[in-house]
Amino acid sequence: RMEGYGSYTLPTGTEYRGWFWDGMCHGKGELLLTRGGGYRALWHRGVPTQGKHTFADGLEYKEEKWHYCDGYDRRFYTEICSGFKPPGIAQLTNLDPPKIIPEGCYDCGDGFYNPETRIVVDYKRKFLRNA
Repeated sequence: RMEGYGSYTLPTGTEYRGWFWDGMCHGKGELLLTRGGGYRALWHRGVPTQGKHTFADGLEYKEEKWHYCDGYDRRFYTEICSGFKPPGIAQLTNLDPPKIIPEGCYDCGDGFYNPETRIVVDYKRKFLRNA
């Protein structure tokens, strides 16, 4: 069983880096998500006892007093950090510049869906899954 400091990559591609005890996450450690971002926590026998989630763009999730994208402020995080685009230039996603999606296709977050072929490919056109 794993003991001490190390890393472990799950079948999904998510990686844990931190302390292990008796084969479990135990102590300080971080889950690094495949699309960016992660979850840094203090673990006790495989269960996080306190932690903080950070999104791929650097935004930290706050469980209390969460004001991001609420009814009063609908700005994207990049707009909060960098300001609005000039008039006439729309920002339709948090990514700046946005991913290029072919006409007639739909963004899925990890790639895009083509309704004609009924498949999802990543942004580099690599096959991900059938729809």
